[in-house]
Amino acid sequence: MTASSIRACGGALWGETVNYITTLKPEESVRLDAGRLGDLFYELGEAGAGDVICRAMDELTQRLTEAERQYSTAQFLDLRKTVRSLIGIADQVGMWALATVAGDVVECIDQGDPVALAATIARLMRIGEQSLTAVWDMQGLSI
Repeated sequence: MTASSIRACGGALWGETVNYITTLKPEESVRLDAGRLGDLFYELGEAGAGDVICRAMDELTQRLTEAERQYSTAQFLDLRKTVRSLIGIADQVGMWALATVAGDVVECIDQGDPVALAATIARLMRIGEQSLTAVWDMQGLSI
């Protein structure tokens, strides 16, 4: 790419002043699998399903926090193990988006792709937070 093509695309060269920066704030809608949650209530009753969901939320919160710490300290083997454990918990309570993105993080670690891992771990944190919020909202609770 030449200097003139960079300028034509709105880019700046080293030493040039940039007049504005665009901040991206990606948002995705997450949905809980109502069928999966319904199955839990049918199989375990209201109290049992409530216990499973609360335990799952606690575990997910802990694992997301641990994953963020492991990523920031480059503990990638531990990160892989932590994120893999998220998949089963998310599946159990019908958080398919969270389970899918966790699988994507594992794949990025396995492929040794640090750029994709950075983007995907950020997405995992966003989806995780939104999924947990969706469960709280569903139960009529607040964080």
